[in-house]
Amino acid sequence: MKRPTIYDVAARAGVSKSLVSLVLRDSPRVSEEKRAAVLAAVTELDYTPSRLAAGLAGTRTRSVGVVIDDFSNLWFVDALTGLRASLTAGGYAISVADASLNAHLGVDAIEAFRSLQVDGIVLAGEAQAEAVKRSGIPAVVLGVRALSDQLPELPVIESDEGEGGRLATRHLAGLGHRRIACVTGPGASAAQRERGYTEAMRGLGLEPCIVRAPDTGEAAAREVARGLLAGGSRVGDGGSGSTPTAVFAVNDPMAVGAIGAAREVGLQVPGDLSVVGYDDSPIASYGFLSLTTVSGDPRELGEAAGRALAARLGDGKARIESRSFTPRLVARGSAAAPRVA
Repeated sequence: MKRPTIYDVAARAGVSKSLVSLVLRDSPRVSEEKRAAVLAAVTELDYTPSRLAAGLAGTRTRSVGVVIDDFSNLWFVDALTGLRASLTAGGYAISVADASLNAHLGVDAIEAFRSLQVDGIVLAGEAQAEAVKRSGIPAVVLGVRALSDQLPELPVIESDEGEGGRLATRHLAGLGHRRIACVTGPGASAAQRERGYTEAMRGLGLEPCIVRAPDTGEAAAREVARGLLAGGSRVGDGGSGSTPTAVFAVNDPMAVGAIGAAREVGLQVPGDLSVVGYDDSPIASYGFLSLTTVSGDPRELGEAAGRALAARLGDGKARIESRSFTPRLVARGSAAAPRVA
């Protein structure tokens, strides 16, 4: 069935195409009689205005683009839920693009959103700073991103991830652990969490032990954690005790990888090894995993970022302040006091 066009609406209402456009833009320059006729035609034909056509005509498309950089990271699930809650209330549609998904084709997510004439962009993943500048589209940064330093004029809605790293480390130390390793990977967010771990360890008079994976996924973490856990003597075997008794992983998938590695080398969690993750993603609360983790409340961050962008779109001259939220530790069953040798 052919999709109705604006010309069909105009013909059904007995008005011009330009008058239909005025009605759709809620212009006050239309009589109530003509407005009622156009709206009736829209309903009868089940007409949906083209957002792209609206953009080409120079009007608002009521759409927002969200740039992420890893569809497998469950942090984005709650962040997008928060964005949807605050943006759809203002009538905005949301489109999501993975900045790295089509990188091999040379497709830039910002340029793609620019061609779609989105009204605003939420940068929830890394993007090219030059592309953001060139687009001229109002933007808000969600989370700790390297491009924040390159675009200091953009408002940033983030969690204090350095403090989150300190929280996780102090929690493990408070349980009695002294050999606490950090499993980390690339990215500005991971770097901030790692920094918090290092600061906490040194503040406690403990020696940091950091192992880095090539990416922040579960498989990469499992590989490097296996080498870490298999390389020294096990807790309670009377050896030197070089193997860590606890691991802080900079996100929940990496924590799952560390737990998998522990089981592969015969260690029990939390009996032989305590593990703390980060993000409090949906998998963390699964009963069989029961992962102790740090929550930056991504849903709250998403809602705040959505409100900030909506405010920018509502008043282009409004100054939107950056905000930093304090994370919290969510204690579950993957961390406990170390066994006594």
